Amino acid sequence: MFNKRIFGDMRRAGMGIGVSKSKLATAMQSILEQLPVGTTNLKDNIVHNLGLIGQMSSSRDINEAWNIAKKKTAKKNPGKFILNSRGVINWNDGTIKVLDTKISKANFEKLNELAENENCTVNKMVSNLIRTHQK
Repeated sequence: MFNKRIFGDMRRAGMGIGVSKSKLATAMQSILEQLPVGTTNLKDNIVHNLGLIGQMSSSRDINEAWNIAKKKTAKKNPGKFILNSRGVINWNDGTIKVLDTKISKANFEKLNELAENENCTVNKMVSNLIRTHQK
């Protein structure tokens, strides 16, 4: 069906044989840290800068490595990058405000009890608490 010689040459050239996700993520992380501030389309720029490694890797490996790289980079450089709750990495230029979305289980249960005692929802209870606190 196909020429074995051509297929063999393609395998030796690296076609279909990718780099490990951890090495790909490390390469992406180092490129991401070197990009000038304000660069847009970060993932596209990084994949372009990967060169042959990026061309040899599958889309699945690139996507998984990108998720790893952006988490590590945002954690390593919080003054330069922000990773929002949806997993999108942005430049930390001071315009994006990080919202605290975590609440302890004990406090969540207390809020539910208070809301149940007052016959309202937790959202309404928090709104009332904020309004009362502002006064």
